[in-house]
Amino acid sequence: MKKFIMPDYKDCIVNLACSIRKYFELDYDHNTLKDIDKLLEEKQPRNVVVILYDGMGYNLVKRNLPNSFLEKHMIRSFSSVAPATTTASTTSMLTGQFPKEHGWLGWDLYMSPEDKIVTMFTNNLKDTEIKAADYNIAEKNYPHKTIVEEINEAGKYQSKIISPFSKYKYYDLNDMLDKVYYDCKKEGKKYLYVYNPEPDSSMHELGTDNEKVLKLFKTINDKTEEMCNKLDDDTVVIIVADHGHLNSEDILLDDYPQFKETLDGDVWLEPRLCSFKVKDEVNFKKLFKKYFSKDFELYTKKEVIDMKLFGIGNNEHKLFRKSLGDYFALAKANKYFRYSKDSTLLKSMHAGFTEDEMLIPLIVYYK
Repeated sequence: MKKFIMPDYKDCIVNLACSIRKYFELDYDHNTLKDIDKLLEEKQPRNVVVILYDGMGYNLVKRNLPNSFLEKHMIRSFSSVAPATTTASTTSMLTGQFPKEHGWLGWDLYMSPEDKIVTMFTNNLKDTEIKAADYNIAEKNYPHKTIVEEINEAGKYQSKIISPFSKYKYYDLNDMLDKVYYDCKKEGKKYLYVYNPEPDSSMHELGTDNEKVLKLFKTINDKTEEMCNKLDDDTVVIIVADHGHLNSEDILLDDYPQFKETLDGDVWLEPRLCSFKVKDEVNFKKLFKKYFSKDFELYTKKEVIDMKLFGIGNNEHKLFRKSLGDYFALAKANKYFRYSKDSTLLKSMHAGFTEDEMLIPLIVYYK
């Protein structure tokens, strides 16, 4: 059994985003990271760069990159959000809001206005290649303005997102880091947010300790070090992850037909933080306890709201509660749910409540 830990919403990726907002003179709704505030106040860098390597959790850096550049510059761990997943956590880093505020709770979300479960990043119906609508449902129902947009609209400073999915695309790791270096050479005070989908993509496919994954970690470390060493002393680079990873085994709900009969349709959010709509509550709870209680903690909708699982503060998105099911399974071991054989089979997962998934690195480089 893994140690079960909850997100720390006083020391998490939202608070890092609020420190960025503070430094670039934007309003912020949540507390900041005092050590980052102190560094930025004392250093007054012309360039602030946040590089987010997807899935590169704190424990993975410690295990896979001992005595490396990234490990030596890792000042401490801090917390992801719940779910500890790209959809929720990167949106929090982009905005400075908690998941319950921006609404991007998980890979798949129940969209109450359309009565559909939609994959947020693809606009497809869950586990299909079918478009959910001829418009982007997630952007319609859960629009948000990024820190980058707000900085540029204010006009005092410059800002840019460098990502395979943004206006400023790159083609590989070398190209990404070259773009960071040359942008830092340009005039003006600026914030760069840089997103890389690795090592997450490779770990999903191969696991966290595969030889190719270990080589990828080393490549990320070495090339990031090479770029950082070329930077001038007017730049602070903050390297983080959105979540960690854990080698995992699936539970196929097709193998539990009696339990599946208690459900009212498909499941959503994340395979390790799973939301259920239930039509037979008595048997649902009985069968869940029988089959899954050693691997998951079960909570009601009211309980996850009361425990502030998806964030703190009063700025709750108007559709937040409508996107939630009746019950939630929170992973505490290494299992994850697959609703059917159409659901993706992966070797490593995240969004559970183990240290490997919840803790992310706070890595800081400056000359």
